[in-house]
Amino acid sequence: MKVLLIYPEFPLTFWSFKYALKFIGKKASDPPLGLLTVAALLPPSWEKKLVDMNTQKLSVKDILWSDFVFISAMDVQKISFNKVVKMCNDLNVKIVAGGPMVTQNHESFPNVDYFILNEAEITLEAFLKDFEEGHLERVYETKEFSDLSRTPIPNWSLLNMKDYASMDLQYSRGCPFNCEFCSITTLFGNKTRVKETSKFLDEINSLYSSRWRGPVFIVDDNFIGNKKNLKNEMLPALIKWQKEHNYPFNFTTEVSINLSDDEVLMDLMREAGFDSCFVGIESPIEESLNECRKIQNQGRDLVKSVKIMQRKGFSVMGGFIIGFDNDPIDIFEKQEEFIRKSGIVTAMVGLLSAPKGTILYKKLKSENRIISEISGNNTDGRLNFITQINQGKLKNGYKELMKKLYHPKIYYERIKMFLLEYSPPPKNTMNRSLLYIVKALFKTVIKLGIFRKEGKRYFWRLFGYTLVNHPGQLGLALTFAVYGYHFQMVAESI
Repeated sequence: MKVLLIYPEFPLTFWSFKYALKFIGKKASDPPLGLLTVAALLPPSWEKKLVDMNTQKLSVKDILWSDFVFISAMDVQKISFNKVVKMCNDLNVKIVAGGPMVTQNHESFPNVDYFILNEAEITLEAFLKDFEEGHLERVYETKEFSDLSRTPIPNWSLLNMKDYASMDLQYSRGCPFNCEFCSITTLFGNKTRVKETSKFLDEINSLYSSRWRGPVFIVDDNFIGNKKNLKNEMLPALIKWQKEHNYPFNFTTEVSINLSDDEVLMDLMREAGFDSCFVGIESPIEESLNECRKIQNQGRDLVKSVKIMQRKGFSVMGGFIIGFDNDPIDIFEKQEEFIRKSGIVTAMVGLLSAPKGTILYKKLKSENRIISEISGNNTDGRLNFITQINQGKLKNGYKELMKKLYHPKIYYERIKMFLLEYSPPPKNTMNRSLLYIVKALFKTVIKLGIFRKEGKRYFWRLFGYTLVNHPGQLGLALTFAVYGYHFQMVAESI
């Protein structure tokens, strides 16, 4: 059998880093880890090709080569996904679809031949068994959650790693919290399932053997969901491995705010090479946090929690939401004030969405407030339900907030505030060649310091300030400047 694995294209989004990637000569931020894992689950005798439409074009020749097209997508990739489905239908090639979008809403895709829903370690196995026996069902689904010992090492051989800014790995699935707008517990459950430490290290070794050096994103939705295992087993073993291999990787992941309460865990993560993390802050309004069941954020000084993590050496990326029923009319000013005080440079602010299957969706559905499906793009300014605040005011206020947050003067001031709090790690885990760094620095100075009309003077003020006050963090400051350029483009497109 010949299988073509296709990853649909992302539109311009906050996390696509489309404009930032050009500075470092990369085509995409992250590889399609799910499809690489599925490829490893398929029979070794089957021929496999991968087309990531974010790094290369999909051709008719690619599709006609295959017996099956396997495709996975998130909601934000829906437009590209549907185009691929039409191409395959026109060419009479069978489609097998999986991933979070179709798992939540497979009834919306009538032109897909087969669905592998939920966790592929279980449902793909059933599909392959039926294929061998010659009687395929259209839908394969399960209510069970997989033992992660069944998850194979991703098939890196299908990938041109030079196209990507980061590589991805997964350590755990599930989250102990139950925020009502989040679909993670619907997909993966409330119990945090972890890979055995030896298995995770095998995956780390596979990346190292593939000659990857540099950033690795641990894609867990809450990396610290099982603190005991992390502190007693996984992180000590990872620290040992990093030391033995001269720290070839630096890690980014997603955590809940209660990481700031655990000094031992923060120290272990920093020693293991974690230098940034995404945290769902959501709102500075206590009533809104209570409304959405964000219990881990309630009753605490959120700014203080963020600064604790920054002082421990973490660059904290924050997620923020506007549109809760309990949001006051001045929510835009409240969010801007919090982001400024916290010194969170990378602040993803989005309008509230209600994904299908979530507690929020079910509640709004019962109130007849759902008006459409979600777009999956957190920063496109769209709403899929009737809000308490007038929708026109909500959208206009949101647009103005995004433009303000990423205006060069205001954005660069946040970088300075972050640098005042940030305690850099004692070792450089950013294992990049000198030529790579020089090229990126040259492009940044030329693009932002010479040819960029808006914000040029503020760029040079940041450059001078960092050089004088935080010379060891000049590379980090300029990286943030490049991110800011991308975020400004996103804000202008809303």
